[in-house]
Amino acid sequence: MYLWLKLIHVLAVVMFIGNIVTGVFWHKHAMKTRDARLLAHAMDGVIRSDRLFTIPGVILIIVSGVLGAIQGGFPLLRTPWILWTLVLFSISGAVFGIRLAPLQRQMRAQAEAGAHGGAFDYVAYHRLSRQWDFWGFLATATPLLALALMVLKPVF
Repeated sequence: MYLWLKLIHVLAVVMFIGNIVTGVFWHKHAMKTRDARLLAHAMDGVIRSDRLFTIPGVILIIVSGVLGAIQGGFPLLRTPWILWTLVLFSISGAVFGIRLAPLQRQMRAQAEAGAHGGAFDYVAYHRLSRQWDFWGFLATATPLLALALMVLKPVF
């Protein structure tokens, strides 16, 4: 059972991190055009893929990770690499919920307004995009660090 949970956990991490990186790629690709329609479409895709891949990935990561740790005999809060992974993953989730998701909705709304109204304020959109880049880096770096902890299992 432990190995099946571990497999699910690894696949969920691939789905989670893969979707985050792919979303950043497609948004950057759309940014080069400065086209409000393409930016609105890209942000809509990022938001939808979060619902389809990122959030289910988070759920699978947590469930399979906790169950796997229990099955493997690892005390969750007394195993430092598990504890710090949970802390980092929680930071990522908080950043996503508090900063990234609202920014994504603002960016999509601004691009959609520009696509439908004709006047697109790219400078204002770019300002939001820079904020999204900063918070997105933080929300991505923390689970990548958590991934390193899970693989390397350092002794603290």
